[in-house]
Amino acid sequence: MKRWIPFLKSDPVVAIVRMSGMISASGRGTLNDDTLGPVLEKAFSRGKPAAVALQINSPGGSPVQSSLIGARIRRLAAEKEIPVYAFVEDVAASGGYWLAAAADEIYADESSVLGSIGVISATFGVHQFIERHGVERRVYTAGKSKSMLDPFRPENPEDVARLKTLLDGIHDSFKAHVARRREGKIVKDRDLFTGEIWLAEQATELGLIDGVGHLRPMMKERFGDKVSFRRYGVKRPWLSRFGAQVFGHLADDIEERAAFARFGL
Repeated sequence: MKRWIPFLKSDPVVAIVRMSGMISASGRGTLNDDTLGPVLEKAFSRGKPAAVALQINSPGGSPVQSSLIGARIRRLAAEKEIPVYAFVEDVAASGGYWLAAAADEIYADESSVLGSIGVISATFGVHQFIERHGVERRVYTAGKSKSMLDPFRPENPEDVARLKTLLDGIHDSFKAHVARRREGKIVKDRDLFTGEIWLAEQATELGLIDGVGHLRPMMKERFGDKVSFRRYGVKRPWLSRFGAQVFGHLADDIEERAAFARFGL
């Protein structure tokens, strides 16, 4: 009731936005700007919070969606003049670290895995397999690069060179984002953009995060013992709330588990 009484100062509120899972334009339970956008808008707008805390647990994913979400966080933080703190759980790697870097300060558990500031593209080649089984691949295109990196054809060095150019461009954007957001904090005498990962203590020494710490005690230390918390997050599909699995979502589950498994999780 206190917040509705004129001239009486309310206790501070910290809005908590949970970001857990793969970052992808599509897929059940994934993080993207379309699903997180309304959540972030509410977190920054309702009741003028003292701060927004991002609770991050993500192995990464789409660089575009990571950039869109990060840009929205920065835009809202500037418009509302609200500080943003990121708290990493198991992992904030690749796109997950991109999201964390959108915060003004980053903290993690001592066993959290962070970093992987790089870009990866994975595919497969099965042209020898289909040749052995007498399968003939027929592809017709207008434009010599239209069938670039076709997994059913032998690898083309020109296609690989084009892909490398694209990956290098995305990597440059990622590096620029980290350098801009962690300016004056990251060390200058070591290459941090090789895709390497670190635990929280090492990440602190390198300037990638601001220290080891957990959300509630740190927010109480910053805003006082009377601070309250308001949670926001992407709602899971109705069936998944009861543990039900839909066959069409199995591939998404496998992909996410594989992504977390890369970091031993």
